[in-house]
Amino acid sequence: MTLALHYALQSDVGLLREGNEDSAYAGPRLLAIADGMGGHAAGEVASAVAISAIAPLDRQGLTGASEMLDALGAAVASARSTLHEMSMADPATEGMGTTLTALLWAGDEVAICHIGDSRAYLLRDGNLYQITTDHTLIQSLVDEGRLSPAAAATHPQRSLIMRALQGSTDVDPDLTMHKAILGDRYLLCSDGLTDVVSDEAVHETLTTVADADTAVQLLVNQAIANGGPDNITCIVADVVDTVTGPVPPSRESKLAGAAAAPDAMALLGGSHVERGATSIHSVNGHHAAMIADDDDLDDDVRAKRHWPLVTSILAVLVVLVIGGLFVGWRITQGQYYVDTDGAHVIIYRGISDEIAGLHLSSLYKQTDIPASAVPTDLQLPTSPGSLAKAEQTVTTIQQRWTCQQTTQAQAQWTTRDQAYIKTKAAWERKYGHAKRGAKVPAAPLGPGTEPAMPSYCAALGVG
Repeated sequence: MTLALHYALQSDVGLLREGNEDSAYAGPRLLAIADGMGGHAAGEVASAVAISAIAPLDRQGLTGASEMLDALGAAVASARSTLHEMSMADPATEGMGTTLTALLWAGDEVAICHIGDSRAYLLRDGNLYQITTDHTLIQSLVDEGRLSPAAAATHPQRSLIMRALQGSTDVDPDLTMHKAILGDRYLLCSDGLTDVVSDEAVHETLTTVADADTAVQLLVNQAIANGGPDNITCIVADVVDTVTGPVPPSRESKLAGAAAAPDAMALLGGSHVERGATSIHSVNGHHAAMIADDDDLDDDVRAKRHWPLVTSILAVLVVLVIGGLFVGWRITQGQYYVDTDGAHVIIYRGISDEIAGLHLSSLYKQTDIPASAVPTDLQLPTSPGSLAKAEQTVTTIQQRWTCQQTTQAQAQWTTRDQAYIKTKAAWERKYGHAKRGAKVPAAPLGPGTEPAMPSYCAALGVG
């Protein structure tokens, strides 16, 4: 039995960030995620530098714990050196850094490299284990018994990192070994997932969704549904047998996030792709590319060991322009407003504006409330906002309409009641003293129960 990996990778900018500072790599023997931090596009640069330093290990055929752990440590040191040189060249990037969580495989041996708060999880026999420890202030308080895990999960300072990969500090990563078995499932993710999606929800997705691509997509969707305040990057990898499966091993190397920018891909190709064309696919919606034979690479590109700051920032800006359009559309899809179609009140998703003839909204929910029920003091369409706000507006319209209908029904009941009183009085005068057994018309029927005014009508000033 020969073990291998079947993996899926996805990175999403989220709903609030302007660009993606996450970078990720997934290959046959290496999985890695980096979550950058720092202004002036430095976060994107830092995470891509970390991935570019560690990605070559995927194809070096490393074996044995000592060899793999040494190689991971050396890659981290190389990335730290690059970040230091870049920060010295441009003081504006001083302080930039990144998390890095990587798993390097050799058969059933797994070398783990971890620094920061991006996480690695293991699903084995239905149980989910976090196999990395967050390097955060809150986690240190949990380890010391000064804070409960439940309180840590919602603590406002839970993302305060105590250790990161930076050019300005010399901090070693955690380097450990792990033994994999057939049927294991691994998850690597940035805190854009774990900050808003609970371990219980992650566990349910990983245990109930067999397909790795679908599982990754669902995890990202859950983070977005919970607000998506940060970039979200996930890798799901299943340990399979090369012969019996149950699914075939993955063969392609995949990049995501900032590392998928053109200059970063050139660096990755020049530094670790062996002779012969090898497919490296971007999975962040930027592009896909074929890295050519080493002989076709420009000598200057092949000689470079570091990602130049100027070109990297330009690449990031290109990505941000393209990503910004997508992010803008994604943000509109988190907005809702109320309008009518001329007949009924409707909740729309998006915004009511158009760009170049393109509608930026779609029908979300049609109600039975007639358009005539909309109060004259409510201007439609309403301003875009949250779904809760749109539903509250519809509820208010519904309640006001109900109150108005009840007022009309009460007025009609009063009219019928008054008519009944008069008719009943006339009947009493004429037949009230008739002798027993005499044939008289049936007494008039009353108007029934008076319609009750809902309690909320008083607060709305109706009724």
